Amino acid sequence: MTGHEALHTTREAYDAAADTYARLFRDALRDSPLDRAILGAFAEFVRAGGNRRVADLGCGPGHVTAWLDGLGLEASGVDASPAMIELARQAYPSLRFEVGSMAELDIADSTLGGVLSRWSVIHTPPAELPRILLEFHRVLAPGGHLLIGFWANEGPSSPVTQAFDHAVAPAYRWSPDHLAGLLREAGLAEAARMVREPRPTDRRQFQEVHLLARKA
Repeated sequence: MTGHEALHTTREAYDAAADTYARLFRDALRDSPLDRAILGAFAEFVRAGGNRRVADLGCGPGHVTAWLDGLGLEASGVDASPAMIELARQAYPSLRFEVGSMAELDIADSTLGGVLSRWSVIHTPPAELPRILLEFHRVLAPGGHLLIGFWANEGPSSPVTQAFDHAVAPAYRWSPDHLAGLLREAGLAEAARMVREPRPTDRRQFQEVHLLARKA
């Protein structure tokens, strides 16, 4: 599947699931102290850099964008799904949300203090991910930070990527070390890593990984 085909498929699938998705995940951070902690650390790094502009890429219904705004950042959201963006605008009218693609962001070079990509690159075909990471690098100002979240493909003998059965759209798990290497190639140096083991109640028994990286 090409990047364009994957984007079209993902957009249509999330448009169809937007209302259900928003209802299920609107309060997800309330019950996720580790997620709140890594988002808080990301916000602190961004604030310390002096440029509080942050883009939440793959923002969905906007609940995490709003959380970042509450942490003192100038947060805006981008999502490929028009239905998701409409829900985000309705729920958080004081924030800016735009329909767009991570591969071609309508954001000027070197203007952001932070980029958040939280479970949005999982729908990117593996061959297309380096291009996406270069786009993240392009929009970040020097010293800016990226926080990227994904599910891990575990084990030393596992392939670097593996497709899995996602409820909405085709998706991939990644080797954390391999993805960190792709970040380095894109000019983004890993600064920290958080790995959360699956809980017994999780639908997917995969490790969750957050990588925090910095643009030199």
